[in-house]
Amino acid sequence: MKDPIYLDGFSTMPLAPEAQEIMLEVWRQPSNAGSPHRLGERAAAFVADGRAAVAALIGASPSEVYFTSGATEANNLAILGLARWATDGGSARRRIIVSSVEHKAVSEPAEALRAQGFDIAYAPVDGNGVVDLAGLAELANDETLLISVMAANNETGVLQPIDEVVKIGRRSGTLVHCDAAQAAGKIPISVTELDIDYLSLSAHKLYGPCGVGALYIAAAAPRPKAQVFGGGQQNALRPGTEPTALIAGFGAAAQVAMDRMEADAAHGRDLSDKFRQMLSEAGLQPEITTGNRSVLPGALSIYLRNVDADELVLSVSSRVSLSTGSACSSGQVVTSHVLASMGFSQEKSKEIFRVLFNRHNTVDDVLDAAAVVAKAVGRLKDRTGRSHQW
Repeated sequence: MKDPIYLDGFSTMPLAPEAQEIMLEVWRQPSNAGSPHRLGERAAAFVADGRAAVAALIGASPSEVYFTSGATEANNLAILGLARWATDGGSARRRIIVSSVEHKAVSEPAEALRAQGFDIAYAPVDGNGVVDLAGLAELANDETLLISVMAANNETGVLQPIDEVVKIGRRSGTLVHCDAAQAAGKIPISVTELDIDYLSLSAHKLYGPCGVGALYIAAAAPRPKAQVFGGGQQNALRPGTEPTALIAGFGAAAQVAMDRMEADAAHGRDLSDKFRQMLSEAGLQPEITTGNRSVLPGALSIYLRNVDADELVLSVSSRVSLSTGSACSSGQVVTSHVLASMGFSQEKSKEIFRVLFNRHNTVDDVLDAAAVVAKAVGRLKDRTGRSHQW
């Protein structure tokens, strides 16, 4: 059978051939960057090159990049590690602010700190999912230790005004963290220009391998306390033998992303525009949950009235890969907290699905996928007896 057309880039991107090639090269020989022999030096060189490439992607110094198992660990290290730094005497501040549409890898570590006496506050968003800067500013005060706002949402693709978030943080002397897992490699990010303190990355969201991510820690920012122990690697902040092949693949993917960012962005926007147009021409009248706000190139969060999105995704899965909500929370029959924060009812939230086109998708993919979706919608409406009139 022909492979399904893959449009689920929010969940993970295809592995870049360049990343696969260097990973296979690493795996051909034993690789432990801590070993005091030639193969150890070889592994250490791969790690150093990978770190340099990831740092270059975000405009950081290599010494400011710490590898983790993914963005989830990076987010936890930033939030829990900073909280421990504070309680160990680093700061008397005990308020942490996160946006109401953050990934659970941010909101859940923050919530876990309530038991330690931290005050957790949620910044509101508007109907398109963009953080309410005035509302955020009202929450930030001289008791605030950290503000955490993502660069791009993992369910809608909407971009957040991180530069303005940082300005709000600076006015109250607050540190700022950004989960850039979805955005890095797709849009330009400069930690220097943003003047941000902490930033989380994930390799598999930018055509790298699953199982590796990174936390950027500004040289001038307080260093979070380690959350795992057992070695001196990475200055003992995130100890453990470095996964040489994964880091090398991460670095290769980061380099390709830098080289192709402008072309990939134009390609993604073109495909998403065509997909939306094809759905409209098929009479589906798609509504975009983010309105005319800026989104990741190639991203669409689509509302189809009277169409159960989960049923739609399942019905086309053999031919087109779509998804609803966050892949990390799949299997839970609950309303998306992102869509709820945007003001969508539970009923309407069930009629929203998401797509994120990747650099390997073609115009033919768009035409075929739109036709499959349109046909599936017709079948679902016939089955439920719902009217085809809008």
